Amino acid sequence: MATKHDNDSGTVLARQEQKLKPPAMYQVFLLNDDYTPMEFVVAVIQEYFNKDRETATQIMLNVHRDGKGMCGVYPKDIASTKVELVLTHARKAGHPLQCVMEEA
Repeated sequence: MATKHDNDSGTVLARQEQKLKPPAMYQVFLLNDDYTPMEFVVAVIQEYFNKDRETATQIMLNVHRDGKGMCGVYPKDIASTKVELVLTHARKAGHPLQCVMEEA
């Protein structure tokens, strides 16, 4: 028993391939200041960016020497969360450490 569809014109629409772009990525930087202790910066990098002590120390030295140091590259929501966590932690500890994100 065959069924007939009244609204079926027999036309097949070609399915367009959707090209998914990867999400925009953001670099997270710590900025230099004259007050935040270097050891605190190393601890923040280790805790929030999962870096070993040696890598965290190198990033801290970049912050100190170059004015900023990149801690990682993440999708927008993760980068934003990391910035907020670092800023909150620094303020609670009484330090003016700045953390920012820039599109990669």
